[in-house]
Amino acid sequence: MERFFCLSKTDPEKGLPCDLTKMAGRVHGTPPPAGQQQLENQAYVRLLLGSHLAWYLRTNIEEKFGFTSACGVATNKLLSKLVGSKKKPRDQTTLLALENGSAVDFMDSYTIRKIPGIGGKTTQLLEKRLLSVHKEIDSYETESALSAQQVRLHPEIYPETLETLLSGPGSEQDIGVRIWNLLHGVDYTEVQDARDVPSQISIEDTYRQLDSLVQIEEELKKLAISLLRRMRVDLTTVNDALTQSSTVDQNTLQGQSQRWMAHPRTLRLSIRLWPAEGEREDWNFSRSSKSQPMPNFVFNLQLPIESIAERLATETLFPMLLKFHPEKCFKWNLQLINICVANMVESGSETGSGVGRDISAMFRKQDDVLRQWKLDTTIIEDEIEDRVDEELTQELVNDSEEDHTDGEASWEHGDAERCQHCGHRIPPFAASAHARYHEMED
Repeated sequence: MERFFCLSKTDPEKGLPCDLTKMAGRVHGTPPPAGQQQLENQAYVRLLLGSHLAWYLRTNIEEKFGFTSACGVATNKLLSKLVGSKKKPRDQTTLLALENGSAVDFMDSYTIRKIPGIGGKTTQLLEKRLLSVHKEIDSYETESALSAQQVRLHPEIYPETLETLLSGPGSEQDIGVRIWNLLHGVDYTEVQDARDVPSQISIEDTYRQLDSLVQIEEELKKLAISLLRRMRVDLTTVNDALTQSSTVDQNTLQGQSQRWMAHPRTLRLSIRLWPAEGEREDWNFSRSSKSQPMPNFVFNLQLPIESIAERLATETLFPMLLKFHPEKCFKWNLQLINICVANMVESGSETGSGVGRDISAMFRKQDDVLRQWKLDTTIIEDEIEDRVDEELTQELVNDSEEDHTDGEASWEHGDAERCQHCGHRIPPFAASAHARYHEMED
């Protein structure tokens, strides 16, 4: 049954053909009976259309840009993430959890650390509570001895006990209810719009044997160069306001033709060591991490990447590395190095997004923006001079007339009244105040 999937509200020809008799890609779960009964199931139809849209997007990305991708199609973000990881790196899977309990059965097959939203700290607390044997794990540990089914069916576990167990200083509100929902495959998190900048950027490499501090420092420099290149690609844009300005000299233009769309505030260094002899059986592939504020010199776009990377490696990354094992006799043997920048803060832009606006561009364009409110000063000055001449002439005429009349005649006789005390003519609005003046004299 060939159908057309329209992708535009305004262009009826923009879309893709799709066969609605079957799902696109792989399927996990049991579909409803074939025929008209399938199309009457709204949940199934949404998943069916989602699978064809995902297939269309994946194939276009691979054909146009050469990137492979994996995708999961389900009724919420949690389930789609889990089912999408089944056939990485180049396939897609649709989860048909249409019956009551299907999502729970799907979740029961996972250990709790593999469930998105359940981190290492939560795993530690649950293992200590529910298992007689507990192994300390790092926050990057991906395996756990505890399954979602074990936690869900444990007689002591329900939302209130999870809240008591997991709540503490800095914990999120209603964490017990959230974890309980995740164990049952329930996730109310909305899909957010794509951002103009990534939430973080990281570069890493693995090594067979990296046991010399000199070699480690050289590898840090190489990784720093790759990281800075990624940052300038993903976090900078053309400074249109500057390139379009005719008053900027060429030297300034070459150094400031780009600007930062976002500034990462956090720099994180993660490492993984090869286990010592005799410890390979207990090795859990965990990482150790150190973080610190991002140094400001990395945002200098006028300096070459190589010089900034060397300074970043020697002044920041290498001292961070030594903090993992400050003892001088420690024997280094690195298996992995990861450098990450995170905690992005979007910069001011012409659209008003980010923190503040691009005030420099605003000042550069103020003449164009304010032109419609500017007055023609030449015409105004001519009008003012003419008006002043007319007023001066009229004033001279009035002075000439006053020379031949009584000075008191400046007020109209019909309105002014003569004061009985001093004899001056007083306008009606000032009569009461003038009378009080004479009373104060008495």
